[in-house]
Amino acid sequence: MNLDSSQKKPRVAWQAVFSVVMFVMMYLPILVLAFYSFNSSPYSATWQGFTLDWYNKLFSDERILSALKNSLIVACSAVSIAAVLGTLMAVGIARYQFPGKALYRGISYLPLIIPDIAIAVATLVFLAAFAIPLSLWTIVAAHVVFCLAYVALVVSSRLTNIDPHLEEAALDLGATPMQAFIQVLLPQLMPGIIAGCLLAFVLSLDDFLIASFTAGSGSNTLPMEIFSRIRTGVKPDINALSVILILVSAIVAFIAELIRADREDKDS
Repeated sequence: MNLDSSQKKPRVAWQAVFSVVMFVMMYLPILVLAFYSFNSSPYSATWQGFTLDWYNKLFSDERILSALKNSLIVACSAVSIAAVLGTLMAVGIARYQFPGKALYRGISYLPLIIPDIAIAVATLVFLAAFAIPLSLWTIVAAHVVFCLAYVALVVSSRLTNIDPHLEEAALDLGATPMQAFIQVLLPQLMPGIIAGCLLAFVLSLDDFLIASFTAGSGSNTLPMEIFSRIRTGVKPDINALSVILILVSAIVAFIAELIRADREDKDS
């Protein structure tokens, strides 16, 4: 007996099944983490009731607040430096011709593909060779290295959508190269700069490996403080802190994507 094609059961595409499995693998651990951050039990393995005490405890923990302060100082300082240098680097690569440009471009983006452990060890060896004492500012210097590459990459992608004749027109109208850069090119680049800075800020705030190699005594960042506490087991207060970090990172990344998408829509 032949069935009408409209009565046949729809086939589930393997792409849909694969997507569901991948989303479950990525986000189920985060949901479990968030669930146990409200657990009144001091142990994450057993559920004893709902509470917000662990979130309240975070704001009275001096070690956590000190580590958070250090992380914000490192992230803001590294991103500020990387924003200036990364923008200039991207403009130089896109707008100017000079010997060894292809080699320079490749070297500039190496921190994007080099493992963090290699950057951490190389930075530590460099600091030791010049007898530079480890401190909070050595973490900043190390973070500038990879933040610079991320900012430059995002700004470079923005530069590809900007008409280079705008600068030439400004120069023809009597503007100096500096005036053309500040008044014409920089406003066009600003969405890309902001998006790159937000991305670099999240990466710097979450970094553990490079910071742990380049930190001095008493210069713990937030990821380092979290790692030192989970050696004896994961407690609900660490779950709560992790949830807050995930939310902050997601919000910053979402804002960066909104800025980038909004600018692309205006350009189109």
